[in-house]
Amino acid sequence: MTLLGHRKAPAPGPPPGAPPDRARRGFGGRIRDLGLGIRFAAAGGREGWVRTLLTGLGVGLGVALLFFAASVPQVIDARSERVSARTTPNAMSEAWVRPSDTTLVWIDAGTEYRGDTVGGQLLRPDGARPPLPPGVAKLPGPGAMVVSPALRDLLGSPDGALLKERLGHRVVGTIADEGLLGPEELFYYAGSDTLTPAMGGNRTAGYGSDDAREPLHPLLVVLVVMICVVLLVPVAIFIATAVRFGGDRRDRRLAALRLVGTDIAMTRRIAAGEALFGAVLGLVVGLGVFLAARPLAGGVQLWNLSAFPADLVPVPALATLIVLSVPVAAVAVTLVALRSVAIEPLGVVRNIRPRRRRLWWRLLMPLAGIAVLAMIGTVREGNVADPYPIAAGAILVLVGLTTLLPWLVEAVVSLLRGGPVPWQLAARRLQLSSGSATRAVSGITVAVAGAIALQMMFAGMHEDFLRPTGQDPTRANITVSASAGDGKLAQRMIDDFRGTKGVTAVIGTVESYVTRPGAVGPYEIQPTTTLTIGTCATLRELAALPSCRDGDAFVSHIRGQKEGNDWVDETARPGKPVDLNTRSVDDGSKPVRWTLPASARTVEARTDPVGREIDGIFATPGALDPRRMPLASTTATLRVDDRVPDAEEYVRNTAARLDPTMRVRTVKDVERDKQYASVQTGLLIGGTATVALIAASMLVSQIEQLRERKRLLSVLVAFGTRRSTLVWSVLWQTAVPVVLGTALAVAGGLTLGAVLLHMIAKQVTDPWIFLPFAGTGVAVILLVTAASMPPLWRMMRPEGLRSE
Repeated sequence: MTLLGHRKAPAPGPPPGAPPDRARRGFGGRIRDLGLGIRFAAAGGREGWVRTLLTGLGVGLGVALLFFAASVPQVIDARSERVSARTTPNAMSEAWVRPSDTTLVWIDAGTEYRGDTVGGQLLRPDGARPPLPPGVAKLPGPGAMVVSPALRDLLGSPDGALLKERLGHRVVGTIADEGLLGPEELFYYAGSDTLTPAMGGNRTAGYGSDDAREPLHPLLVVLVVMICVVLLVPVAIFIATAVRFGGDRRDRRLAALRLVGTDIAMTRRIAAGEALFGAVLGLVVGLGVFLAARPLAGGVQLWNLSAFPADLVPVPALATLIVLSVPVAAVAVTLVALRSVAIEPLGVVRNIRPRRRRLWWRLLMPLAGIAVLAMIGTVREGNVADPYPIAAGAILVLVGLTTLLPWLVEAVVSLLRGGPVPWQLAARRLQLSSGSATRAVSGITVAVAGAIALQMMFAGMHEDFLRPTGQDPTRANITVSASAGDGKLAQRMIDDFRGTKGVTAVIGTVESYVTRPGAVGPYEIQPTTTLTIGTCATLRELAALPSCRDGDAFVSHIRGQKEGNDWVDETARPGKPVDLNTRSVDDGSKPVRWTLPASARTVEARTDPVGREIDGIFATPGALDPRRMPLASTTATLRVDDRVPDAEEYVRNTAARLDPTMRVRTVKDVERDKQYASVQTGLLIGGTATVALIAASMLVSQIEQLRERKRLLSVLVAFGTRRSTLVWSVLWQTAVPVVLGTALAVAGGLTLGAVLLHMIAKQVTDPWIFLPFAGTGVAVILLVTAASMPPLWRMMRPEGLRSE
């Protein structure tokens, strides 16, 4: 007792498991708790590393797609700058450009080849220092051309033989990246020594235009906002799901920490530290995937669009938001998940029957989203569509579906009873813990619901962006027009197309403007009309002729247009002359007179195969030789045999031999708005990337869940359970949430789509539009489940009972 009395007695410490003094912990203690969690994630043995790597991979895939999404504005801006850089000023300003040593004459010489657009220009310099197009170091001479790398490769391959024959120039150089819209663009510049403004060329002193872009249609604003929401919300859900990989094993480790004295708050901070490390690792992995995939972007072409790797740079503000929000979201998701788990020193209270999920608060979020969209009002052309409430309402509805899915799965699986052994194993597993299975399909549920709503919008506004052309594809397939030329070219054009392979019929017309002879002053308006020359068979396609033979002429009127018909009659006077050499100003050229036969009859015009009604003078070649018309232009309407391979390409080659600037068009009964088509293309590209991310993330999630049950599977196999029984049980565990998630997605998508259609004042056109998307969602999940079978088979071994 005396010896002990010489020593100071230690202060009594807290009992095991008691919470440490909050005052002593302070801010530094909380930081140390986070650091301890990071140490567990970084140095927690093989099991800890596997869980951390799976989390980093799952988060990284989502982050990589977010980085690509954040690069889209930069890609669009770079593409717009390239378009402006190689655009010449408009025709009005070019008309005032005088030829000089620093000007050139150009004309568009683009074409199509097997469905792909091939852009191009013919160039003729006026002097020794002409302006250079972007990406071109030196203008090609006559008979030569500089081409894009993709066009060079195509021309050098057997598939490009017809195109090589059409272009006809030798390749002398390559266009640099700054002169192209994308690495896969087909484009060329060819030299010419005959091109003049009189042949349709345009003179310019330089490249570059600052013309403002056309503002986006209000309905397309709604559509673009919905596309962004539908593509990015599943990514955010998958990131939140990846943070919770290995949750059961983590909770057991936290229970051990509770046994050595940590309190609940400290335990949660340690878990937050683990999640923070996984999220940061995911950011690194995502950045690595982004940087690794970025150089490959130039070789990827989706729906005729591609991007240069140098343009794939995330917008700094969006990149900062991603870097900050992902770790914060990871910590928040972890803390929210731990609120439903009681981690005690002697174990995790997870194996007892949990309290049933409540429905009322899960309905608040989607109902709030519908209310927000309903309050926006009707969006019509001419209005300004505010994207923020539209995005907020759609996000609330889609995220609300993820909160409804766990309740739906729990409510349904609680009713499952009996059945085969695999079914009973699957049902019991879902009854005990349906959370992990639900999280695995929540992303696809949101994606399918959003896709259904988007497609309903597309179908509803489809007619608004289709313009009837009035053309009749049953009467003709292709039209070819030459903007300049003479009668000789016109006649040759008709003859050559008749001899082209695959062409079964040609309707060729030679057209020009004619005036009533008289004094022509610079500002005097003379009676003017069109003169169309064609065979009797051709003219019957243009007007209702009572009879026709070579040498006849007619005066064509359009029904219901009395004023226009009177103007035609001012020029087309039977027995009186007209001037074939029509000029807008007095340039000293001599008139070319032709007398309209006195026998010319008045006929009524009919719609031609390309949707036009032509009035004016109609004449057969016997009445007027086309070669007498100095300013004639020609339009040939062709019908080709679809059974002849590359029939359209043979037509384009014939046109190029006649005149490289001829325009060849396919006859269509409707024409789609370009903005609408570009938005639809963006949806296809983004949807493809999102589905790929969904499949990859679901596969990682499925493998992680199997690892969680590795010991259980090994025990069942050791006791004699057939492996096929376990495989079927895993399939049923996936199938039940899939079916329920798909049903919820269909209901949510149809509801959201109906609200959006009401907002844009459209009607539901197809109530069964959800079937393809529901099938796609089921197919993706079944594909992922099938891909997880090999690792499942390896896990069902007795060796799985070993433990470190």
